[in-house]
Amino acid sequence: MLRGGTVTLRPMERSDLPTLQRWINDPEVNRWLRVQWPLNLDQEQRWYEQVSASGTEKVLIIVAPDGTPVGNLGLGRIDHRHRTAEFGISIFEKAYWNQGLGTDASITMLRFAFEELNLHRVSLLVQEHNLRARRCYEKVGFVAEGIERESIFSGGRYLDMLRMSILDREFFALHGRSADS
Repeated sequence: MLRGGTVTLRPMERSDLPTLQRWINDPEVNRWLRVQWPLNLDQEQRWYEQVSASGTEKVLIIVAPDGTPVGNLGLGRIDHRHRTAEFGISIFEKAYWNQGLGTDASITMLRFAFEELNLHRVSLLVQEHNLRARRCYEKVGFVAEGIERESIFSGGRYLDMLRMSILDREFFALHGRSADS
């Protein structure tokens, strides 16, 4: 378990699969993701098994202070040689939007990435017009690097994706090191 200021990040469990399936099939939430089709429980199970067996992808469940699972986040394409990874996060439970949980969860995960995994650079892609996500990433310290023009097709049109990243020294300058490091 990883503990943030308000959230807890815990391992994903097989018992989370029905909740994960409900979340990923919510059109209001998944419009920001690359999911194109509704997923059934078997597909969610295969994804879970793939992630669980992966040495380069880790996904954790975000738990709110009241104990409610509200989303997930993770690191993908973890490369220990170059000390890089890709970051992703979603707060799926809409009643918990705009409460700072995504920011706290992101800081907690990045602290783990930089202090425990010894990563140097974490990057992400976000839809350019996803302003809520962009504000969260900027608060955490991610810096815009460039635009991937018309790189995804969603809602009947091509959308630009913004590439952002944060380096370990930038993170520590903003958030400091934990007392244990």
